[in-house]
Amino acid sequence: MSKNRVDRLNSLLKEVISEVVIKEVRNPKVAPFVTVTNVEISPDLQHAKVSISVIGSDQQKSDTITALQSAAGFIAIHASKKVVLRYFPALSFKLDTSVDEHLRIDTILNKIHEEQRARKTNDDDNPLSP
Repeated sequence: MSKNRVDRLNSLLKEVISEVVIKEVRNPKVAPFVTVTNVEISPDLQHAKVSISVIGSDQQKSDTITALQSAAGFIAIHASKKVVLRYFPALSFKLDTSVDEHLRIDTILNKIHEEQRARKTNDDDNPLSP
């Protein structure tokens, strides 16, 4: 299987699964702000890992992943109607925490910059500093 074909298939599945999750899944436990961030299909095209980003509390994130995992068959059936494949891959959902990690790193960097500015201001105010 060529890498380009797998990449194109990952991109196509990401779009289709995202559309099905937003428009077709009617589970109240699925958070309103859900995004499919990535799809990784296995080389044999039998399994696909779907990364989901959820904006909400930890409980909402957990409930959303559980609800989507239980609706994986439903999502696969509706997605297979939009993508022509001999065998549609079995879907497994996992939480994508990269957005939370980026926010945490950004907060830490902002604190570092604030401390540097505060130290510089203190050094400028202190006439005894070299």
